[in-house]
Amino acid sequence: MIATRPVLEVKDLVVEYATQHGPVRAVDRVSLQVAPGEFLGIVGESGCGKSTLLFAIARLLSPPASIVSGEVRFQGNDMVTLDDEELRHVRWRHYSVVMQSAMNALNPVLTVGDQIRDAIDAHEKMASRKIQQRSEEVMRLVGIDPIHLRSYPHQLSGGMRQRAMIAMALVFTPELMIMDEPTSALDVVAQRSLMLQIKELQRKIGFAAIFVTHDMSLVSHFSDRLAIMYAGQVMELGETRKVFAEPRHPYSAGLLGSFPSIHGPKVPLKGIPGAPPDLAHPPAGCRFHPRCPHVMPLCLTVDPPDYERDGVLVRCHLYADGG
Repeated sequence: MIATRPVLEVKDLVVEYATQHGPVRAVDRVSLQVAPGEFLGIVGESGCGKSTLLFAIARLLSPPASIVSGEVRFQGNDMVTLDDEELRHVRWRHYSVVMQSAMNALNPVLTVGDQIRDAIDAHEKMASRKIQQRSEEVMRLVGIDPIHLRSYPHQLSGGMRQRAMIAMALVFTPELMIMDEPTSALDVVAQRSLMLQIKELQRKIGFAAIFVTHDMSLVSHFSDRLAIMYAGQVMELGETRKVFAEPRHPYSAGLLGSFPSIHGPKVPLKGIPGAPPDLAHPPAGCRFHPRCPHVMPLCLTVDPPDYERDGVLVRCHLYADGG
């Protein structure tokens, strides 16, 4: 589903956190593309760098985190080199961000309507009547009665707060929406309802989406492509149906094997032995080798490159020389 010109291109992106013991590399040479209208899911264990990657793409990193090297090109423009004033003209108008917890992201002392108005005022001079009309439009888009423009965040349910955040993100009909675990605080019914709403909005408006989550069932149903991260690196990247049907990287197979399926016969959950490495002192070679059931001597010393198999990129020595 890759178009001739991606809306987003990330190439060899490196993000480090400065610590008193030296830099900690949280995102290590990550490369990916997002096509117009595409839904890219990013999954992995806690601490693997998913949210740091999203914040780097959105240019929302703050010290001690910083982009050390690499490129982030949005609509052909290098986002890494833009200053704050240049970013202000791009952010929210052309790409927007939906945070993990709407209760923390929304201002508790302003109504939803006031917050949407502030977002519009920050990027465009618009008549008060037109702001009201646009606010009502985006609230209806996400399935909320415009009467709740007068509501404060604490007066809304968790699902409605997340929808209100999405309404704010859609004010200028952006080309890209970046979402950091927007369903994590919701029950399974509200999760599905919100995801169906997002997919319907994507169909109507045509924006691309990057969606970070721990929930494999969500990405299996709603994402077009899937990136699986481990210890700051993308281990596998390809069409979601291909990754689920035949996970190629041992980590992908272990991750998918640790989630129950509602279809087919009962199978024991295996999980992955061990724990993710300390990114301050990552292992040499492949970062997954201490936990890998297929480890080879080469894995202990040489960091594998990306190999392409049936349109899927796999960072594993098992696929060297056509293996």
